[in-house]
Amino acid sequence: MTGTSPAVGHLRVDGANIRYEVRGSGPLLLLIPGGTGGAAAFDGVADDLAGAHTVVSYDPRGLSRSPLDDPEAPQSVAQQADDAFRLLELLAPGAPARVAGCSSGAIAALHLLATHPDRIERVVAHEPPLVEVLPDAAVHRAMLARVADTLRHEGLMPAAAVFAAGLAAEPSKDPALASDAPASAAPPNDAPASDAPASAAPASDAASGVPVELPPQAAARAERTLADLPYFLGRIVPGFMAYVPDLERLRTLSDRLVLAAGEDSRGELPHRAAACLAGRLGTEFVLFPGGHVGLTTHPVGFGALLRKVLSA
Repeated sequence: MTGTSPAVGHLRVDGANIRYEVRGSGPLLLLIPGGTGGAAAFDGVADDLAGAHTVVSYDPRGLSRSPLDDPEAPQSVAQQADDAFRLLELLAPGAPARVAGCSSGAIAALHLLATHPDRIERVVAHEPPLVEVLPDAAVHRAMLARVADTLRHEGLMPAAAVFAAGLAAEPSKDPALASDAPASAAPPNDAPASDAPASAAPASDAASGVPVELPPQAAARAERTLADLPYFLGRIVPGFMAYVPDLERLRTLSDRLVLAAGEDSRGELPHRAAACLAGRLGTEFVLFPGGHVGLTTHPVGFGALLRKVLSA
């Protein structure tokens, strides 16, 4: 769904300059993207949500439109959650807000709830890929180590392939053996977010292989996705997926938290993590249309259910 252009602003935070977009009016709804999608990951749902909210989406620190002062500075969940809090302070000082996060953005949303519950009215966390809440966490730690090793020794696209296979692998199967993973198991919203590596390359007609010229906006987004992928795989994936949430703290806030996952992603690491965390916290677990990238592949259904869950 497309609509009027959002208002664009920039927020100076410690070590970075955050680019954000604002649509609509009403109670504030902060949308936290995963992967390299940035604010554009929510383009398909933001206008609809803006009918009842002031919708704020943004590019997390380190992505191309929210540059770091020091490109080599370490990154953390706490730091990115603090950036989200600074946006709340800027755009709705002192007022309660609702938050929706996808993938790595869902992890930041969980930390934001745990550290600033007085400012958060409701959080929807869609498929946070939290390795440490899973009973087979050791298998997935080993996968992450392989991703880092592959990135170091073989390069970006081989590492992205290992990552994608590891997320899609059945829990009983070692991701190292998942070389026969289906081609459709492209890195999800959080691998290159709403843009898999293949989509960052020049588009081509499936039948002829002839390159297809993308519209300028889509071409620019694809270019940003590819440019941001090394930062995501090398800096965000290791720290975010190893993050250990404060379960005791979140349990006391479970009435404000909804864990969500895709109907089509059962068995994949992010879906399993969301379901497991919901069970451990005793909180609501909701299935959304599509898989890990349902936000992109099923925007109408995803947006409608998100609107319903946020207002419950």
